[in-house]
Amino acid sequence: MIQFNNVTKSFGTHKVLDDLNLTIPAGKITFILGKSGEGKSVSIKHIMGLMKPNEGRIIVDGEDITDFDVEALRHYRKKFGMLFQMAALFDSLTVGENVLFPLREHVKSMTSAQMLKRVEEVLIQVGLPNIQHKYPPELSTGEKKRVGLARALVHRPKIILYDEPTTGMDPLVSEMIDELIVQLNQEEKALTSVVISHDLKAAMATAENLVFLYKGRIALAGSPDDFRASKDPIVRQFFAGKVEGPMEFL
Repeated sequence: MIQFNNVTKSFGTHKVLDDLNLTIPAGKITFILGKSGEGKSVSIKHIMGLMKPNEGRIIVDGEDITDFDVEALRHYRKKFGMLFQMAALFDSLTVGENVLFPLREHVKSMTSAQMLKRVEEVLIQVGLPNIQHKYPPELSTGEKKRVGLARALVHRPKIILYDEPTTGMDPLVSEMIDELIVQLNQEEKALTSVVISHDLKAAMATAENLVFLYKGRIALAGSPDDFRASKDPIVRQFFAGKVEGPMEFL
């Protein structure tokens, strides 16, 4: 679904992506791991077309998006749903209006009744029926995340991007969000999910595909079992730091 071919991105003298070759398979859950500053968020911004590489090409769903202009990018971004780190709901709008927003902005082929029905469907899908009338300040952190996910799903995207979906959440809510990511990929067979995360435990339990970025390149890509079996010292230290004790190498 997504390919980076020899992608380099620098800010001044600081090279964030260094000749990066990245493949994200269609229809699966891929976690992109790494410490802050290793290129995770910059990679996502390139996928969305918010940044352009200094060198290399980016292919998404069979299209080379590297040189897309503003109008082409606007149309292209309809393929995506995005769950932001803090959900990024509009506090002045109700839950129903928040979820409805992408349909009103981008979908011209649906009637108002069809849009409202679709909003109801996705709120049920994320486990929040009958809350369309509430406002974001009335919701818990976990509920806000689920409303944000409903909004990301409402226009039936091909790809959902998750930015640190469990950051700052208690373990029970984090586990619920992880389970919801898996459930949605099972229900939406063609959905490709890309998760930016520091949460190794969630990644090992949830991901079908893992990518570990280190100094702007891939240190390891593969399944959770590939990561468990890896003898690479950088990968082993990442495991040790995240799971067993203080992280010394990064």
